[in-house]
Amino acid sequence: MSTYLFEKIAHFAAVITGISIIVFLLLALSPGDPARVLLTAAGLETSAQNIQQMREEMGLNKPLWQQYFVWLGNVAAGDWGNSYRDGQPVLQEILDRFPATLQLAVCSVGVALCLAIPLGITAALWQDKLLDHISRSLSLLGLAMPGFLLGLLLIYFFAVKLRFFPVTGSGSWHHLVLPSFTLGLGLAAVYSRFLRASLLEILGQDYIVAARARGIPRRRLWFNHILRNAASPFLTVAALNFGYLLGGSVIIEKIFAWPGLGKMVVDAIFDRNYPVVQGYVLFWAACFVTLNLLVDLGCAVMRPHAQLERDK
Repeated sequence: MSTYLFEKIAHFAAVITGISIIVFLLLALSPGDPARVLLTAAGLETSAQNIQQMREEMGLNKPLWQQYFVWLGNVAAGDWGNSYRDGQPVLQEILDRFPATLQLAVCSVGVALCLAIPLGITAALWQDKLLDHISRSLSLLGLAMPGFLLGLLLIYFFAVKLRFFPVTGSGSWHHLVLPSFTLGLGLAAVYSRFLRASLLEILGQDYIVAARARGIPRRRLWFNHILRNAASPFLTVAALNFGYLLGGSVIIEKIFAWPGLGKMVVDAIFDRNYPVVQGYVLFWAACFVTLNLLVDLGCAVMRPHAQLERDK
């Protein structure tokens, strides 16, 4: 187990290193001169002398590999640069907005699980029957509908027409309902189809057929064998999707003006605020890789032999 843990940590450390190089190149190869952009944002004169002085202060006159190691050292020390827009530290701005994104992600996954688990189990129990066709049709509809379209429809019916919930903003649970359901309904479609497929695969296994032949009660068979074995891959998929949501659902947060990471990075892209975009990508990658590592370790603890055999 210790060897497996070391290999996983080394693998994800390599991934983070690769991502840091890509993130650094994102700023280094971006169009425009960062020194000119920073002077313009500060309202200073963009003369050749000022630009050259600013480039020296920012270390842009050094070779690219030296700039990378200097930047990496600053990132490790907690200095992720400053926003071109307001001069605030990028890391602090990300940490200020992360709780809103985390709240939205948790609620969205909660909505998805509440819908997907009964739909997936129902579809597996009544395979190729009416309930199965209805469940699969609803899942297909959720997969086919773009998230921004679903969000606009929810806004139109529940905010504009019925006035049940506010259109945009944050501050109370009322503001959280529409964006959570917009994200949750799409995830529920994915989860329910995956859960149905996992359950049907387990139902066809020989040990399940043998358990039925021995007369094990249906309820006991489902709770002690079928659902338990289907839970591990299902929760793995749910956890990885949660990692994607931690990066901020860019379009949905922008539509609902939710003050999270997604809206922040959209505004930064339009403002050409490269340090914020750079910090966002690095932060999201670190969150996703860390969550992926925890999921792999959790699966190894729950089913060590199966997990180690799969990674061979």
